[in-house]
Amino acid sequence: MKQYKVVVYQEGFLGSLLLGQSSINPMKFSDFLNENAAEGWRVVTMEKDQRRMLLFFKREAYAVIMERDA
Repeated sequence: MKQYKVVVYQEGFLGSLLLGQSSINPMKFSDFLNENAAEGWRVVTMEKDQRRMLLFFKREAYAVIMERDA
């Protein structure tokens, strides 16, 4: 049997507010993926998204779907 988890990973609010647009820090995203891999999670798929915030600001986000054996 498989167990699934969906996580929306996005950069913080402050970076978007100060810079006007915020993209994902590759080192932090790698750490996030490695932490989940250590718990047995495997990325099945992910989708990149630009999310609006406070009408004028955008920030990058990823919807990550992971699975592991239950």
